[in-house]
Amino acid sequence: MKKLLSFLLLMMLTIAAMAQPPFGQPGGGAPPAIGRIFGKLVDSSGKGILDASVVILQKKMDTSTHKLKEVFVRGGKTQGNGDFNLEELPIVGELKLQASMVGFASYEQSISLGMKMPGSGAQNAPMPAGNMERDLGKIVLKNDAQQLADVVVTGSSSRLRMDIDKKVFNVDKNIVSAGGTAVDVMKNVPSLNVDIDGNVTLRNATPQIYVDGRPTTLSLDQIPADAIESVEVITNPSAKYDASGGNAGILNIILKKNKKSGYNGNINAGIDKRGGINAGGNFSVRQDKFNVSIASFSNQMKNRRTNTTDIRNLLTSPNLLVHQVNQDRMNGGFLFGKIGADYFATNRTTLSVGLVKVHGEFNPKDFLVTDSLYEGSNYISYSERNALTERTFNATGITAGFKYLFPNAGEELTADINTFSGKNSSEALYHTNIYSTKGGDQLGNIQQQILGSGTNKFTTIQADYVKPLTTKAKLETGVRAQLRSLTNGQGNYYFDQSTGGFVAVASASTNYKNKDNVYAAYASVSNSIKDFGYKVGLRAESSDYVGELTDSKQTFTNKYPISLFPSLFLSQKLKDKQELQLSYTRRVNRPFFMQVIPFIDSSNQLTWSQGNAGLKPEFTNSLEASYSKTLKGNNTILASVYYKYTTDLITRYLDTISVGASGPHAVNTYINANSSRSVGAELTSQNTLNKWWDMNTNLNVYNSKINTDNISGSSQDAIWSYFAKMNNSFKLPKNYKIQLSGTYQSKTNLPVNQNTGGPGGPPPMGGSQSSAQGYIKSNYGVDLAVQKSFLKNNAASVTLSASDIFRTRRFDQYSASGVYIQTTHSLGDVPMFRLNFSFRFGEMDMSLFKRKNMKAESEGTQGAMQGM
Repeated sequence: MKKLLSFLLLMMLTIAAMAQPPFGQPGGGAPPAIGRIFGKLVDSSGKGILDASVVILQKKMDTSTHKLKEVFVRGGKTQGNGDFNLEELPIVGELKLQASMVGFASYEQSISLGMKMPGSGAQNAPMPAGNMERDLGKIVLKNDAQQLADVVVTGSSSRLRMDIDKKVFNVDKNIVSAGGTAVDVMKNVPSLNVDIDGNVTLRNATPQIYVDGRPTTLSLDQIPADAIESVEVITNPSAKYDASGGNAGILNIILKKNKKSGYNGNINAGIDKRGGINAGGNFSVRQDKFNVSIASFSNQMKNRRTNTTDIRNLLTSPNLLVHQVNQDRMNGGFLFGKIGADYFATNRTTLSVGLVKVHGEFNPKDFLVTDSLYEGSNYISYSERNALTERTFNATGITAGFKYLFPNAGEELTADINTFSGKNSSEALYHTNIYSTKGGDQLGNIQQQILGSGTNKFTTIQADYVKPLTTKAKLETGVRAQLRSLTNGQGNYYFDQSTGGFVAVASASTNYKNKDNVYAAYASVSNSIKDFGYKVGLRAESSDYVGELTDSKQTFTNKYPISLFPSLFLSQKLKDKQELQLSYTRRVNRPFFMQVIPFIDSSNQLTWSQGNAGLKPEFTNSLEASYSKTLKGNNTILASVYYKYTTDLITRYLDTISVGASGPHAVNTYINANSSRSVGAELTSQNTLNKWWDMNTNLNVYNSKINTDNISGSSQDAIWSYFAKMNNSFKLPKNYKIQLSGTYQSKTNLPVNQNTGGPGGPPPMGGSQSSAQGYIKSNYGVDLAVQKSFLKNNAASVTLSASDIFRTRRFDQYSASGVYIQTTHSLGDVPMFRLNFSFRFGEMDMSLFKRKNMKAESEGTQGAMQGM
C-alpha cells in the first residue's frame, strides 16, 4: 500500500509539472532575472567618470491605462575608473540604458539581451549563455558646456540627517563658532550640553570623542572649529564601534576634506575681546593620481574665570566652615597642523598617508582666598594662595590607509593603522600666606612645588571588509587592536625653611606607568525588504592591562575575558515620509588604572584621593525608539524615547579613611554602585519657516538615578530634568546672516563621568563630589553672531560673534555627603566677543572632478587624521 501511494503521488506531481506552460507563454512563470549589462563611462579624453548615474528602464503595460510605459528596473553609480555593472536584469524584452552626470550631456541606448520569445521555434533550444550578458564597452559622454556655465548652487545641505544608527549634524555653516574650538561647535549641536569648563555631556553622561571614526587623545579645545565639517551623534553605537564607553554614546567629529579637483584653499584670522588671536588656513590640490592637502590653525587663549566655594566639614565638632574665592587667569594657545596625501595606484586601489602635529603652551595663574572658622567659634583662619603654572604638550599623529574596490559593486576591503603619541610637562609653584584675619598679621608661609611629566601613546590597527549579499543586503566584518601605553611622573615638594630648599614628599607624589590593550572582532548584516530595514551585529572584545607604581615597584594586572556585545537596529518607513526606528545595544566600561590602585594621594590636604582595587567593569544595556517625519518645506521632526540600565556603575564617592590616631580623614575614591538607570524622551525639530529663517530646536526630558544602597544604605532621589536648545539662522539682504542660539538646563543630577585623574596642583578645598551625591542648579545662556559676505561669489566674509551675552550660563553645584556639604559657583569670561575674517580661493577642473572615491571620504578613512 505504501508503494502504491508513493507511485500515485509521483504520477500526480509529474502530470502537474507537464501541465505548466513554459515561461513567457500565457499562464507560464516569469522569465528569470539573470541578465547582466556592464561597461565604462569615459569623457572625451578617455578618462573614467566617477559617480555618474546609470539606470535601466523597460516598457511594461500599465494595468490602469492599458498603455505601455517605461518603468525603472535597476540603477547604480559608476566606479572610480568609470566602470558600471548592473545585474539581475530581465532576459526577455527590450531595455533602455540612460546615463547622466553633471557637466555632461545625457546618454541613452536601447539594448536587447537577444533571447527569442518562446513560440518562435526556439523554446526547446538551449538558452545561449552569451545572450545573458552585454558588454557595452566604452561609452563617451560629451561635455555640456552650456550646462557647466549655468550650474549655480543656491541651496545648502540639510543640517540634520538621520541614519539607521546615528544622527549627523552639519556644522560647517555655523557662524557662532567661527574662530573658536570644537567646544564652541558642540554648544550648537542638538542633544549636547556644554558646561563652563568645556565638558560635554550627552543625555547627562560623558560621551567618547572620535575624530573621523577613530578614538582620539586630543581634547575638544585642541581641535579648531574651522576644521570641522559635521558632528555625528551616536547615542547607541553599533557593533562596528568599540564596546567601551559604558552608558555614554559617541561624538564622531568629521574634519573637512577636499572634495574639489584642481586647487582650492581658505584662510581665516580673528581676534577676541582679550586680544586672543586665531588664524589658520588650508590648501588642497588634486591632479592625476595624487591628492595633497595641507592645513594649519592656531588659537590663542586669554580666558578669565571666577569660582566661589562654600564647604561645611562635618568631620569636625563644631563644624569647620570654609569660604573660598578663586580667580583663574589663562594665557596660552596651541598650534594644529596636518598634511595628507592620497595616491590612486589603480582605478580600484587607493593608498593614503597623513601626519598631524599639535603643540600647546599654557601659563595659567590663579589667586585663591580661603576664609575659615569653626561654627560658633571666634577662631578665624585666613589665607591667600598665588599659583604660577607652566604646561606644555606636544603630540604627533601618523596614519596610513589602504582601500581596494572589488569588481563586484559595493565589495571593498580597507585597512589602516593609526598612531598618536604625545608628551606633556608641567611646573607649578604655590605660595600660600596665612593670616590671623584679612588684613591682619601674617602667621606663616607655605611654598609648594609640583613637577609633572607624562607620555601617552595610542595605536589602532584595523581591517574592515564589506560584502554585498544582494542588491539591498550586505555583510560588514572587521578586526581591531587598540594599544595604549602611558607614563606619569608627578613630584610634590614643600619648601623647608631650615635647609632653604624644596623637599620631596613621597606620600604626595604619583609616579606610574600603564599599558592597556583591547582586542576586538565584529560582524553585522544589514538588509532592507521594501520599506523595512534591519542591521544586526555582534562584537567580541577582550582586554588586559598592566600597571606599575614606579617608586615602589608595585604591579597591578588584570585580564578581562572575551565578552559579547550584540546590537540590533530596526527601521520601518511609513507613508508620507515617516519612519520608525528601534535599537538595542550592550556596552562595557572597564576601570582605568588610576581608579584601581590603592595608592593614597595626599597633595590636597583637605581631601585625599585613593583608588579601589576591587572595582569591577560596568555593563550597560540601552534601548531606544525613534520616530521621524519630513514635512513640506524642508521641515523635519525627530522624536525619541530611551532607557539605559547599568550594573556595577563606576562612580566617584566621597568617603572617610582612618589613619593612625589622627581620626577620620576625607578621601575621594571610586565605587561600584548597585546600578543606575536613565529614562527619557527627546524631541528634535528642524524648520525652514521661510526663505530667510531656519530654526532647529531640541528638548530632552529625562529621569536618572544611581542606586548606592550597597555603600551608604540609601540613595539620592531621582530627579526629573530637562534640557532645551534652540538655534535660529536668518538670511538678510546684501549678504548678511544672523545666528541666534540659546540653551536652558534645569536642575539635574551630577553627570556620570570617568575622571581618570592626571598631573596637576592642589585643587580648591573640597574637591569634586560623587555623581551620586549632588545636583547642578538650573542655568541658561544666549549666543549671537552676525556675518557679512562680500567680493565675487561671496569669497570673503567677516563674522562678529558673542557668547553668553547676558552672563547667565553659570555653573552652580550642590554636593552633600556624610563628610562635606559643599556649594560651588562658577562664571566664565563672558560675554566673549570674537571678530573673524575668512577668504576662500581656488579653481575647479571638471575633467578631474570626483576622481577619488567619495565613499571612502565620507567614512573618514581617506585623507584625514583618524588616529588622533
